[in-house]
Amino acid sequence: MYDTSIPYLTHYLKALSKILKKAETHCEARKIEPNALLNFRLFPDMLPLTRQVQIACDFAKGCAARLAGVSVPSFPDDEKSFADLQARISKTLEFVGGFAKEQFAGAARRDVTVKVGGKDTTMPGAEYYSAFVVPNFYFHLTTAYNILRHNGLELGKADFMGRS
Repeated sequence: MYDTSIPYLTHYLKALSKILKKAETHCEARKIEPNALLNFRLFPDMLPLTRQVQIACDFAKGCAARLAGVSVPSFPDDEKSFADLQARISKTLEFVGGFAKEQFAGAARRDVTVKVGGKDTTMPGAEYYSAFVVPNFYFHLTTAYNILRHNGLELGKADFMGRS
């Protein structure tokens, strides 16, 4: 479970960090108030960019903790700037990177309980990762990318994939 989760979560959080740096540079070059992007939503009932980044980080740290069988740390959702979001990503990467492969022994079969639709839902670790973490992590990562792309950032698939 370590090999199928930690390297990918780490890679895509680093890609998100690079994308956010491009967004900050875009704002500076075009004299755009950063809050215009940080608070932008693709649709009124969707969450803004800042929240998309926070949630992507939450899924990464939650996944690492739950699969390793440790408590999930709580990070306050108080980011207000690109620098704050970069710090959140860095803190998440530090946490996720602090696990040893051995801590994931038996994780595929270990029961994991999470709230889904306000109810506690228990599933084996492998199902938790593949059916809950992966789609949610990538949904919020993709939505953050799409918010920035919609607002004129010159981003492409290579940026999303972390190859730029």
